[in-house]
Amino acid sequence: MTDQDRNFTGKSQLTLEIWHPDCWTLQVTEESSAGLLAHTVFNTTNERVKGHFTVYGDTTADIDDFIAATERSSLTHSVAEMQRRHGLGDRNPPGNTSRELFVEYDPDNSMSDALISQDFIQAAPVRVFDGRELWSLFIDDNRDGIQRRLNTIREMTDAEITVTKITCADTTVNRVASRSDELSGRQREVFELARKRNYYSWPREVTTRELADELDISKTTLLEHLRKAEAKLLNSEGPLL
Repeated sequence: MTDQDRNFTGKSQLTLEIWHPDCWTLQVTEESSAGLLAHTVFNTTNERVKGHFTVYGDTTADIDDFIAATERSSLTHSVAEMQRRHGLGDRNPPGNTSRELFVEYDPDNSMSDALISQDFIQAAPVRVFDGRELWSLFIDDNRDGIQRRLNTIREMTDAEITVTKITCADTTVNRVASRSDELSGRQREVFELARKRNYYSWPREVTTRELADELDISKTTLLEHLRKAEAKLLNSEGPLL
């Protein structure tokens, strides 16, 4: 850690990548092609909680598989699908399609209480995909203090926590989220490979057939993912990446 890091003070905004044991959202997203946005949690009877989630994916089959896996999980008690979306504003979830769920489960292995106990404040819905959670949080402390708080949480929960981003909250609190957050996991993979292989350079250094072969998908499927990714990136507000 540099002297500049140690002197970083004031309100900060962090993005944390978290894995922790016995979490149904991590287990199900690790097995599924779909992802999850966690919004709010309500207390219920029998010391359980009911969470409001958006499940998103490239296809309706991805979402059907996700819901079925959630219902089978030994870590969940009930799953109810909502027919209409409530309280999510104008922002669209990632992916091509999505559904709203209420899931009832035991709160013992949730990270929420541990983060709150160390004065972290949730700044946005938690995004869960590929067996990991991405938390956007505010904290009023310097970097040494933040590290101590995170170490305390690691000891409390046996969690693996990685800080992927930290900035001064004053410069980020009103900032529009990255456009790439609108992409599903598959769309992001295809778009990033196209950029890496200089598909968007002039002249192009790779063909769509070569990209499709590298991803082991058809050329039609690749073009569909690229078109949808490009449309979301061009129509969203905020910085491109």
